[in-house]
Amino acid sequence: MVLYKVLLKGVLPFFIAKRSTRSLTVAKKLKNVLKKPKVIPKKPKVTKTPKPEIKKVKHQQSAATKTASQCPPLGLESLRVKDAQLRASSYKRQGLGPHRGRLNIQSGIDDGDIYDGAWCARYKDKNQWLEVDAQKLTRFTGAILQGRNSIWRSVWDMVQTYKVQFSNDTLLWKPCMNGSKEAIFEGNQDIETPVLSLFDSPAVARYIRINPQTWYQNGTEGDICLRAEVLGCTLPEPTESRDKLDFKHHNYKEMRKLMKSVHDECPNITRIYSIGKSYKDLKLYVMEISDNPGKHELGEPEFRYVAGMHGNEVLGRELLLNLMQYMCQEYKRGNQRIVHLVKETRIHLLPSMNPDGYEMAFKKGSELAGWALGRYSYEGIDMNHNFADLNSVMWTAIELETDQSKLINHYFPIPEQYTSEEAFVAPETRAVISWMQNIPFALGANLHGGELVVTYPYDMTRDWAPREHTPTPDESFFRWLAAAYASTNQVMSNPDRRPCHNKDFLRYNNIINGADWHNVPGSMNDFSYLHTNCFEVTVELSCDKFPHASELPIEWENNRESLLVYMEQIHRGIKGVIRDKDTGVGIADAIIKVEDIDHHIRSVADGDYWRLLNPGEYRLTVSAEGYFPSSRTCYVMYDHFPTICDFNLTKIPRRRAKDILAKGGKLPKDLQLRLRQLRMRKLRVSTKAINQRRAAAKRAKRV
Repeated sequence: MVLYKVLLKGVLPFFIAKRSTRSLTVAKKLKNVLKKPKVIPKKPKVTKTPKPEIKKVKHQQSAATKTASQCPPLGLESLRVKDAQLRASSYKRQGLGPHRGRLNIQSGIDDGDIYDGAWCARYKDKNQWLEVDAQKLTRFTGAILQGRNSIWRSVWDMVQTYKVQFSNDTLLWKPCMNGSKEAIFEGNQDIETPVLSLFDSPAVARYIRINPQTWYQNGTEGDICLRAEVLGCTLPEPTESRDKLDFKHHNYKEMRKLMKSVHDECPNITRIYSIGKSYKDLKLYVMEISDNPGKHELGEPEFRYVAGMHGNEVLGRELLLNLMQYMCQEYKRGNQRIVHLVKETRIHLLPSMNPDGYEMAFKKGSELAGWALGRYSYEGIDMNHNFADLNSVMWTAIELETDQSKLINHYFPIPEQYTSEEAFVAPETRAVISWMQNIPFALGANLHGGELVVTYPYDMTRDWAPREHTPTPDESFFRWLAAAYASTNQVMSNPDRRPCHNKDFLRYNNIINGADWHNVPGSMNDFSYLHTNCFEVTVELSCDKFPHASELPIEWENNRESLLVYMEQIHRGIKGVIRDKDTGVGIADAIIKVEDIDHHIRSVADGDYWRLLNPGEYRLTVSAEGYFPSSRTCYVMYDHFPTICDFNLTKIPRRRAKDILAKGGKLPKDLQLRLRQLRMRKLRVSTKAINQRRAAAKRAKRV
């Protein structure tokens, strides 16, 4: 099912055959909407002479099909329409002003919060309106309405019918017509389901007004409140990205086809593989980009991007599809930045972790899926709360253990109850955990949508507080990582941008500790940090979870540099190989400790390791079972490449002798001498202890 198909070049098919003005309810009532009051509302009175016609369309076609020939949204939801472009006849208070009349905007969590979830008129009459200034001549083709979002308001505040007017100067207004009569459009029947109305004939103007006629009433309760999006094509049409990529929304089959086309174009640096299946048996495809795809190379770090954990947050999916196209094209052109990334990094791109949820949202279309449709897996699981809660395991151990030396600070095992078949764990989550365990990722990012901010671990608060700053031992480097993305993102770094919903992240430079925003137990970021070597952040890419296809070129321009810069951070810090001093063979599972940072990592199968660190001087100690520990000082510079710190460990003599004898070999003289010295030292210690006990016994007899 395709979304609005808007030709960005060529003539748009606006002059379609005339048909009656219509509106269409496009989704069922969401489960998480506040319960409707039991009081039956009085039916709003509508003037009988002449009686306005409110025409409906039978649900014979999907919403996406019906809007295929229409214009894209102006950008109330995505914030392309600025606050100054919105006006209203009146408003109840600042938190319910016209700037809050944006589709899918969410209210604050505090009663009376200045950030409320709709525009609400001060007066209850038919003279109220919300006005949008497109700033250019625009061909308006439709509008989408929702009711008020509020966790405190028990009454449904929503508009049930409305009129539309157009103007070029705000003085003379022309009504939208339904034949020879002024059109009245059907609004909302609940507060969350978006309702689309298409105009009988497109109108060219600069300004548009939405003029409520009837609204939900419960006695004296019920206000005129709405959230809206307007469909329109500005004249002239917006420009495209300079990169020639496939800017559209791709369903599962189209995504698979695009990935195959990238592989066919760049077979020497790409590989497509699956890490598992969704509940509905859709494969979780990954695109690998490397100069030796399918193989871990000694010293080459592994990077991952994961998108689509919440199926309705679709921008990350499209950005990763764009990224794999872009890297293929630029590698073939000889772009040295991309060539270096491909040759020095093994990159893995998972564009859709929740394909079942995406397909649900995709069928409804861009502006019509609402805030939550497709967020969860087919089983109703929120995957960002579905990973093993290792934070609680760690904090419980810290509270109970009296001997701090026995505590671990990394590679926490997964609790047995979580791994059982009866555990409520999504197959998609299990697949990603297995993927994490099989590939030694050092850095990653989890792409979300609905806000503009980068969050870093921990995501979970220690005492289950709603929000509380909860840092990891690597707080400074996580802040570096988050800032690397946020500071190079064209929208996040804009000092004049407005908040998306109810929190102003500009105050925090667009980065925040995840737990300081809200408590997220079982997050992928925390699990990755505590169970593996991988550092991971969450990137909230846009205010709009499901931007229209026409906005994808702009979103690519906003995020292209950020995506590349963040990947390059994997080459910051220290890397090396830990080997056996005698054989030169790499040592797996060696523990790398950084002085004053209470979080260790481990070497992988071939003995190589990557320790991400900010510039500075560090004292490293490496230990492995059967070997003497080794320490050295390493310096991390501001260069765009890591400092190499290799370690050669010496086996403990008994372990060395055991290995040699097991192979049928003969002990070398130096080892024989070392073992003899150890036996003599042990004999002297034991003899001294025996003599001390005998002397004590003699003294006791004398007494």
